[in-house]
Amino acid sequence: MKRIESAQNALVKHWKKLVTTRKEREKSGEFIVEGFHLVEEALKNKEQIVQIIVREGVDLPLLWDIDNVAMVEITGSIATELAETENSQGVFAHCKQSEKGADAASSWRKLLLVDAVQDPGNIGTMIRTADAAGIDAVVLGKGCADAYNPKTLRSAQGSHFHIPIVRGDLIDWIEELKERDVKVYGTALQEAVVYTEVETSGSFALIVGNEGSGIHPQLLDKTDQNVIIPIMGQAESLNVAVATGILLYQFARRT
Repeated sequence: MKRIESAQNALVKHWKKLVTTRKEREKSGEFIVEGFHLVEEALKNKEQIVQIIVREGVDLPLLWDIDNVAMVEITGSIATELAETENSQGVFAHCKQSEKGADAASSWRKLLLVDAVQDPGNIGTMIRTADAAGIDAVVLGKGCADAYNPKTLRSAQGSHFHIPIVRGDLIDWIEELKERDVKVYGTALQEAVVYTEVETSGSFALIVGNEGSGIHPQLLDKTDQNVIIPIMGQAESLNVAVATGILLYQFARRT
């Protein structure tokens, strides 16, 4: 196993940039996950792993299949610089981003489209929920938080390795989906019906938007139907990730 002891090592500097800057993640097409659970999920997709990084003194689970995976041992001080969590477990995976299954985009029939949601925790939760609900892919439009931000990765709990996550122009996506007879639903108050009244027929695309300003009017102009979730109590609104979960499960169970 290779060992690195200096924080000035070029690879360590690269890892730190992957943790802290979106620019580096986008330029390199790489990212870092932290903790036993996320590294274990990464190991199910070995082709995405560049190397596993382990703090000195940390033992990896015996059941992990790490054959042919590059391993790097680091000092405690380097691990501290890489750690995003308060009580780091001292294990990381340096991974390649993947638009897993993007070559099959024309066959996707159930999609979540996200417009300008800026909170990485919400983005991660929506990715995880889409994965759990059996959605084919998540499309992040302009203004969204980075899918590979450490907070997004933690919130998604490994779903980045299960479901395609692509960035794109939502206008283009809506037009393409309509050509394939995939109904597009928006979340808005105008000209909306209660979400339980919608009958999906094997395919759908759901657009959710920024909690403050909602979905961009240009996108709402192109939806087939807008839906609302009734507020039964006194709360002004639902968190966007919670609303997304309610809608995805409702729509997916009817397909």
